[in-house]
Amino acid sequence: MPICANLSLLFTELPLLERVRAAADAGFDGVEIQFPYEVPAVELKAALDRAGLPLVLINLPAGDLMQGGAGLAGVPGREAEFAAALEQALAYAAVVAPQKVNVLAGRASEGVTREQALAVLADNLRLAAEAFAATGGGVLMEAINLHDMPGFLLNTPAHLLEMLARVGHRNLAAQLDFYHMARMGLALEPCVRQLAGHIGHVQFADVPGRGEPGSGQLDFLPALRALREEGYSGWLGAEYRPAAKATASLDWLPRWRQGLRESWR
Repeated sequence: MPICANLSLLFTELPLLERVRAAADAGFDGVEIQFPYEVPAVELKAALDRAGLPLVLINLPAGDLMQGGAGLAGVPGREAEFAAALEQALAYAAVVAPQKVNVLAGRASEGVTREQALAVLADNLRLAAEAFAATGGGVLMEAINLHDMPGFLLNTPAHLLEMLARVGHRNLAAQLDFYHMARMGLALEPCVRQLAGHIGHVQFADVPGRGEPGSGQLDFLPALRALREEGYSGWLGAEYRPAAKATASLDWLPRWRQGLRESWR
């Protein structure tokens, strides 16, 4: 399983384009970026090419979600805005070629029931999955904990499985974030087993502080072994907030690499 650096949280003392080279120098196999759209796509592509790293994952634009709003994907009446965000992501992806695109479900808006929000979300996920299928890019959705993002529509593996069944598209998979599952009070290994065969990407950070592995309470080993046993061979995304500079937080990286090569098989 290759390991990528999330450049929205790591190497943030540098401008975004310089973080790509920093990730390569630190020994990561690839990079992911939550919302890269502030940087011209051709400039990001050039930085990736210079560093020799693939772009593993980006998010679809999410409207006002990160400012505390409902976002776009699950909001009745914002279908046109979601379609515009999808077109923006498709145009950006045509240049930078991310392997996967994550659609953030968002929150139920005021006056809208959860079921109404989920129905719109399913339609929008199906639209995105079909659009990116034509480009070869995969579409993901993730469960996010209710402590960090109150009201988020998808919070557990069961929610992800229910939405996968509702959407029913081969180009949609689950993004499993160990940090968010642990914050929901869930054990990681059962989450892996529950989602087996449906996991398109994995992210990690320690709990409670969302720091690097070893900074908190999580034992990642059972979940990593379960991933291998269940046939997952995709990416592991380091989406954590280092206590200091990212370069000082990487003691875990050689241990994980050795474990993935040897004893964790």
